[in-house]
Amino acid sequence: MYTLRTLPGDDVRQIMWRYADRFDLQMSVQSTRGIARTVVAKLVAEGARNTHEWTDQKAELLTAFDQSGLTALFMDPHQGGFIEGPKNLALALAAFELAWVDGGAATCSLATNLALAPIHEKGTPEQRDTYMGQCVPPQPGEDREIRRGAFALTEPLPYIGVDTGVMCGKVRVVEWNDDDPILEVDKRGRFITNMDFADFVTAAVESDDDRIKGSCMIILEKEDEGTYDRGAPTLKMVHQLSSTRDPVLKLRVPASRIIGGFEIKDGTVIPKYNHSEIIGSVFHRTRIPVGLMTMSKLISAVEPVIRYHRKRFQGGDTAKEGSPRFDHGLQMNEDALQRLVDVWATGEAGCSLGFAASRLADAFDPIEKEKERLFAEQGIIGPRKQMMTLRKLKDKVLEFIELEYQPETERDDDRYQALKGDTLVEFAYQEALAGILNPATKLWCTGVGATVMREAVSLVGGYGITEDCPGFLMQKWTDTQLEATYEGPEAVQRRHMSVTMPSEIFQATVSAWIAQLRRVGTEVPGMGTDALASAFELWQWTMNYLQNTKDAEGRKLYHNKRQGVTFPMADALSWLLGPYFLTLDIIELKEKGAMNPVLADGIDDLVAFYMDMSNVQAARAAGEAARICTELVYGFSSAVDTAGLEPFATLKAKVDAGMVGARLSKDRAGKALSGVMIPEALDYPL
Repeated sequence: MYTLRTLPGDDVRQIMWRYADRFDLQMSVQSTRGIARTVVAKLVAEGARNTHEWTDQKAELLTAFDQSGLTALFMDPHQGGFIEGPKNLALALAAFELAWVDGGAATCSLATNLALAPIHEKGTPEQRDTYMGQCVPPQPGEDREIRRGAFALTEPLPYIGVDTGVMCGKVRVVEWNDDDPILEVDKRGRFITNMDFADFVTAAVESDDDRIKGSCMIILEKEDEGTYDRGAPTLKMVHQLSSTRDPVLKLRVPASRIIGGFEIKDGTVIPKYNHSEIIGSVFHRTRIPVGLMTMSKLISAVEPVIRYHRKRFQGGDTAKEGSPRFDHGLQMNEDALQRLVDVWATGEAGCSLGFAASRLADAFDPIEKEKERLFAEQGIIGPRKQMMTLRKLKDKVLEFIELEYQPETERDDDRYQALKGDTLVEFAYQEALAGILNPATKLWCTGVGATVMREAVSLVGGYGITEDCPGFLMQKWTDTQLEATYEGPEAVQRRHMSVTMPSEIFQATVSAWIAQLRRVGTEVPGMGTDALASAFELWQWTMNYLQNTKDAEGRKLYHNKRQGVTFPMADALSWLLGPYFLTLDIIELKEKGAMNPVLADGIDDLVAFYMDMSNVQAARAAGEAARICTELVYGFSSAVDTAGLEPFATLKAKVDAGMVGARLSKDRAGKALSGVMIPEALDYPL
């Protein structure tokens, strides 16, 4: 039996989440943590969340973010930032640290970045440098004030998040000239973060004029002619450390504010990008930190719950000092320990998925830009032409995927490097993978995370629903409900996944994962990889069955209109992704932990604990995925046509058999929690 000595710290996280060699990210994490556990924690403890209004007290957050460097985290060095290149992992780590204490503070920090994201992804070079440069704190000698932004999407009134394809923003020409027509934008927003102090808004609008084609996103400034009404505060009951209002904007702006630019053809303003193209590019990345905000809450709950359980009976007449009841409290009971294992394992799996998605986004950014450059150079303009070009590369992409997941000692390295050096091949593979990982992070981490966070609250009994509960568990639980809606509710994420799941490229990736998990199960048994591999096989068989089977009325089962089929399949896949990436993180810890002088002495015990948590989570995920697949396969069958389902039954039996030892793992992990050392007190109030 191993011993878990202490709760995992930065040395463990840096290895598992792959930033042990990134000093810039390590410093950013420390800086953000310092703000979270001082300024943010103090605000929550003092009751700053108890009002809808943005107050001077809450505004202390902005000053702290500016002084710590967090405000400039999104910018490039020439714009006033300090990290060169993509920053998805950096932003994900910052969101994780802030949400460890309060989700609203994390949202407040990320909101200006979200406002800048359309400009960053699709803006002209001048737009990018102008607005991103204005949003960093002034340096010594600069005579200017920092500017902050808000992001006003397609939120229809009066109901937010119902149909983001319906826009309430209109744009029309009010003064025509050949170079830069003056436009009037009429935009009403709901649930718009940062509006109390936003100096500009990036707004989605659609044409209300024959002289403007389609839709676009446009930059509105508070100094523009017209109405810049910040609106009434949104009466939300969560995330109160972020400013949220319902603005009314009716402003005159030059057409040069259209994000990405425009051209005038036959007397018509034609934006380079419509609002959907920009939003797709933005949400491709920005939904990842929101998912990690919820997972941060789960892991942050572990220490407060342990502390509460151990002190539960101290001070009472029935527990004498030195007795097991006095020293261990509720941790004398298996239930308290094993339910906490479930909370922790869920958090670890979600973090593994989210940080894998953020690393992929960092790798994908330069490849996507190079793809755009190549297509422009070759005159391949427009989504349809680009898609047709990429389709011709399918065989190369499938070959690359096979080589990517082969052991290095077995693959043809020359061929692998040649394919990896092909920008379009790499783009096609990473685009398909991002089309799954990014929405799955948002879907599973916030959806399942909200349910599991309720379990964390229940583990401290009635104390859990009090304002002074250690770790702010009640506030964190309620905050998760909003995080599940931010940047598109569950239905949006399921829809995005259901479009990508049938692609040959992603299906080939799943096949490669299955083979990889089988190898890992042979080399490092005990992590639940057999159950996971079998569950992926079952999911893949079910996908093929649903795509090639019709119901009793002759309608195809897997179809974009049949959300009772496609959406559950997205849920089933999402369950499996977290444990898959957790196994990879544990292997990374196993291989590199021994080289870390801080971890070397106890690395074997630490890895053994993580392997047991992985086994627990893999069994849970495989069971959930198998349940969903079973409902779909048998649920659309009649009693007379189940004869052809023997392969499904065989695969499902393999899933069950792969769970061997999972409950033993939970026993060991629970026992380890009963002896882990924790600090005398939390490092932030309460």
